Amino acid sequence: MSTRDDDIEFNFFDEPETVEATQRGRRLPRRDRGGDGGGDGPRRPPMQTPTGLIPLARLVGLIAIAIALVVALVFWVGACQGKNKHDEYAAYATQVKAIAVSSTKLGTEFATELGSTGLKEADLEATLQKYAQQEQQAYDQAQQIRAPGPLRSIHQKLVDALELRAKGLAGLGDAVSQTATVKDVSTAAVTLAARAQLLGASDVVWDELYKQPASDELTALGITGVVIPESHFITNPELVSERAFGVLLPRIRTGASTGGTPSGKHGDALIGVKVLPQGDALSTSTATTVKVSAGLSFVATVEDSGNSPEVSVPVTLTISAGGKPIVRRRTIQLIQPAEQQTVTFSNFNLPTTAFGAKATLKMDVGPVAGETITSNNNATYTVFFTLSSP
Repeated sequence: MSTRDDDIEFNFFDEPETVEATQRGRRLPRRDRGGDGGGDGPRRPPMQTPTGLIPLARLVGLIAIAIALVVALVFWVGACQGKNKHDEYAAYATQVKAIAVSSTKLGTEFATELGSTGLKEADLEATLQKYAQQEQQAYDQAQQIRAPGPLRSIHQKLVDALELRAKGLAGLGDAVSQTATVKDVSTAAVTLAARAQLLGASDVVWDELYKQPASDELTALGITGVVIPESHFITNPELVSERAFGVLLPRIRTGASTGGTPSGKHGDALIGVKVLPQGDALSTSTATTVKVSAGLSFVATVEDSGNSPEVSVPVTLTISAGGKPIVRRRTIQLIQPAEQQTVTFSNFNLPTTAFGAKATLKMDVGPVAGETITSNNNATYTVFFTLSSP
């Protein structure tokens, strides 16, 4: 090879690097990660989240959410169970209320029947047997009611009370028939009163052995808003006493059936009328200003002015204050000689014409059989109605 050839080969291999090659081949100096010589010193390791911390936090969050959902579900289920339990007891009380209302109404009819005029022994006997059948039906209905578990044994006392009423009425009807030929009224009255004791006992059983224990059980269970109904067949024990039957028997045997006049002194008197809540006594000589409020009521005091017990004494209130008169009626079931009883009239809806003008109020006590003096049976009062201050 010639000298020229050598030059060519040398020039080829020693040719300067291109810019691209230079850039590709140039590298930044690397810092020394160790040692104590040269560079910028030891390099700080990069910040990193500790291994497992984020998954752990996520797990804790999921557990908390799961617990919250479980707690909410428990409360929701509890609320549903509480509502279902409340509805169960409310439905039970509604069924009992229907029987209670019907039986109480029958007791009112019974009291009215004993005091009705023109009553005969045969009619009374038939009516009592009819009432006994109605109470027997109520007894059957009560047996069909399925009481909630904790009230089942208590519910049986309700059934017992209705059974006492059915038996008491039937027994009283039989006694009326059996004593029809007993001339001694006092002896017959003792028999009737003894049979009627079952009716009074039924009220005791209902109140003390059924209503109160059932109400206490609801309180113990935490059930609110459910009311165990009450029912009273005999509102006045004197109505079925020996004295009351002693008055009844002569009336249904002679006075009413033959048109005769009852023996002895008979009569009732109106003692006075008071307006509540203001407490003023009405006067027949001077006008009284009556303050009208939601609790407005007129209370009449009636006295038995004779020497015999009286039954079913009618008391009537009439208010004339423009427009149609307001008429209210009440009945005193039984009143003894010299005894005073009060009769209350309330819940008035007075017309606008009643205010600012003179009005009249009349209270009338109806005459009883054999009463000869009726001048003290009624009174008329002048009143001015005005709205009470708030």
